[in-house]
Amino acid sequence: MSHSLSRRDALKGIALVVAGAAGTARVARAADATPHLSPTDPTAKALNYHEDAKTVTAKDFPTYAPGQMCSTCMQLQGNAGDPWRPCNIFPGKLVNANGWCQVWVKKA
Repeated sequence: MSHSLSRRDALKGIALVVAGAAGTARVARAADATPHLSPTDPTAKALNYHEDAKTVTAKDFPTYAPGQMCSTCMQLQGNAGDPWRPCNIFPGKLVNANGWCQVWVKKA
């Protein structure tokens, strides 16, 4: 049994591949366009967000313990290893994986 692909079917297939690639690129650009959370953001200030957990001291922030950082918090989303990732606490912004805020909760 011979299966031949018509020119029309081939063009439809190519169009689907191109559309899929464009959609993937659009999603990647949208992720790149997501702003980083600034420590001066009102919510970030209210929750004592720091871009670098190394700058946090237990003396100034009693809920902090060494080793706590966004990458070890259950609120952080995204791909492990990415330096900036989405956080449930700060929707629409990316946080530094090495950062810290007082809402930190140990990952299960």
